[in-house]
Amino acid sequence: MVIRGLSFHTVFLLLMLLWLGLTPAQADAANRIELVGVTGERKENIELYLSSIAQAEINSSARFKNRVSRDIKKALRGLGYYQVVVDFIDKKDGNDYILTAKITANKYVYIQTNDLRIYGGAANDTQFLQLLKNAAPKKGERMHHGKYENFKSELMSLANRKGFFDAKFTRTELYVKPGDRRGTVRLYFDSGQRYKFGDISFHGSQIRQARLKSLLKFRKGDHYSARLLGELSQSLATTNWFSSINLEADVDNRKNGELPLRIELTPALKNNVEAGIGYETDVAGRLKAKWEKPWLNDRGHSLGADLALSNPEQLLETRYKMPLRDVTNDYYQFVLGYKNLDKLNTVSQEFNLLAERNWLLKNGWNRNLSMRFLYEDYLQGSQQATSTLLMPGISFSKGSNSGGSMPQQADYYLVAAEIADQSWGSDTDFIRLRGRAGWIGSWSVDERWLLRLDAGTILQESIESIPSSLRFFAGGDNSLRGYQYRTVAPQDAQGLYIGGLHMAVATMEYQHRVKGDWWLALFTDYGSVWNQNPDWQRGVGAGIRWASPIGPVRLDFAFGLDAKPGTDFRIHFTLGPEL
Repeated sequence: MVIRGLSFHTVFLLLMLLWLGLTPAQADAANRIELVGVTGERKENIELYLSSIAQAEINSSARFKNRVSRDIKKALRGLGYYQVVVDFIDKKDGNDYILTAKITANKYVYIQTNDLRIYGGAANDTQFLQLLKNAAPKKGERMHHGKYENFKSELMSLANRKGFFDAKFTRTELYVKPGDRRGTVRLYFDSGQRYKFGDISFHGSQIRQARLKSLLKFRKGDHYSARLLGELSQSLATTNWFSSINLEADVDNRKNGELPLRIELTPALKNNVEAGIGYETDVAGRLKAKWEKPWLNDRGHSLGADLALSNPEQLLETRYKMPLRDVTNDYYQFVLGYKNLDKLNTVSQEFNLLAERNWLLKNGWNRNLSMRFLYEDYLQGSQQATSTLLMPGISFSKGSNSGGSMPQQADYYLVAAEIADQSWGSDTDFIRLRGRAGWIGSWSVDERWLLRLDAGTILQESIESIPSSLRFFAGGDNSLRGYQYRTVAPQDAQGLYIGGLHMAVATMEYQHRVKGDWWLALFTDYGSVWNQNPDWQRGVGAGIRWASPIGPVRLDFAFGLDAKPGTDFRIHFTLGPEL
């Protein structure tokens, strides 16, 4: 069969191609539902209910409009609006069909009767009473089903966290009278008894039981708390002794008011090796390697070494740690280190042997007593010398933060002192004092501020009596920005930097989030290093901050307001903690 010179098969093929070409255009029709008369929470809840309607289902039929009207009224009833009128308007926008729902929902049902009761062991519990005060529906409020359900969930969640494992609701009722806009809430919660920890057992550990039990902040017979379990898990993880930690509170086998706790542990690998590359403008590229032997014996002793190599500085340090009763905060540590520095007017080789004892005090401060042997062969400016020192020391430190790569709240404090005296074998006499403090705060989730203070002094008349590594210098990435590394310091007659006996540096910084993990910063630094009289130096600038998964990355463009012409602008790049 032929149609005007074309075969039937050819015509059929052309029609099929034409139909296929038209199909995408039809599928692209953007039919949609528009909401008028509602905003905010009401609009969001309606959109959530209507989200299950596919675009292809939208049409002008009465049946479809009834479905949409029912969903809108359900969504608004959940927010306390029971007197709802929905009118529909049909529109066309080219090939698109628009169903406009005009919604009238101005009157809500309020809570006239609010009957909330807690029975059992939680009846007088402070946290439950606080939850009842802050989160429960209140008389006179709008009847909000979501708030009611959230309160129920929070009650049960708190009960599980505190060990009320028999908790249940004995009455849960919502009564509504839409005509006179009144509602009644009745919620009776019986917490039952609060369970206590039963037998606590460790399994699979290579560390002796006494060391593990020292990490427990609770004992058999103490009330159950999910927070205590979380703290125990964190303490076990901090030791680095284990590759996996599983705490099983056996709720199903609870009896006589107790439930057993079984702690399954898997030993960590005997040797861990890490390698990495870092960069700071002060030292340029840096290669790093770390070797860790997290446990040597059943007492939990550990051994480790760090290697850092850069063009001006090379560092090798080994340490042996002996945990005591509180294994995370109470320990002896012995450190042997070598450092070589060739930077600017400093050439130094130093050997350190350090023995220290650390405690965590009840007030939250860490106290550290140490004895350090230092031998240093150095050239500082035009002075070449060697120094041998035996220095007892003491330090107190404390820090906290709200978590995350760039915490909203943080603080850090350090005060330290080291003493050298010729009567016990040192080359010279002095007392070296050091103090640091830093604070991070926020005005909102998009605004942070930072304040940092760093100061030190050496009680000694002559700078030449102090080895190079103990003198003070400022300038660089983590000090006075806008100045070259270690160039804020006294100089000798030849203009070579010799370092100072006294140092004080302050930093103020404002940060504003631009988008996501990216921030802009404005900062000012102020400080000096001196022997006789301070010569205060100022630095200002702007920077970029990225909250990376491994810590804040900082890129700063800084101007040294008191620097020599030609050296008054510097770019600083750093990776690491801000305090």
